[in-house]
Amino acid sequence: MKDSKSNSKKKIIIFASGNGTNAINIYHYFRDHKEIEVSHVISNNKKSRVLRRAHDLKIKCIHFDKEDLYETNALLEVIQDIQPNLIVLAGFLLKIPSSFLAEFPNRIVNIHPSLLPKYGGEGMYGERVFKKILKHREKESGITIHYVNQNYDEGEIIAQYKVDLEDNENLSSLEDKIHALEYEYYPKVIERVIG
Repeated sequence: MKDSKSNSKKKIIIFASGNGTNAINIYHYFRDHKEIEVSHVISNNKKSRVLRRAHDLKIKCIHFDKEDLYETNALLEVIQDIQPNLIVLAGFLLKIPSSFLAEFPNRIVNIHPSLLPKYGGEGMYGERVFKKILKHREKESGITIHYVNQNYDEGEIIAQYKVDLEDNENLSSLEDKIHALEYEYYPKVIERVIG
């Protein structure tokens, strides 16, 4: 049972499609926060691990189908009722429709596992990004946290954090470095943005 004060907290809702490690990390960061809470985790993937994890933590969960996002206003109306202060994408693979961008201007943020504009765009996520970084023998990489606009990974950049890469960097070590940056900085940037 939540106390009445929680109703005055600023609300974050998280959209995720997969494992949800970033989503759960964000939840834990704000779990005892006096002013901000993660109110819902929302996923397009009924079998996603993020929904199971969120359910276990007693976070409200919503599953939706693509048509709820693109063909009707069903999901938009649900989100409007929640009245989030910020929508956070954390491993969410679908494109946000213009109806959401119009309803929540500069209130939807995303994280990308590279230093944009490098290795961004449609279909560029997770291992696909890491493989490109390794193929091009980059000396540094990092993460980009940005506002969402109508194009994949092209919204205004809020923050970037870098990490040096070794000559013998591999997929696993690069992934570990990027995840460490994500876990450390994404919640802090969210806290700053939500004000």
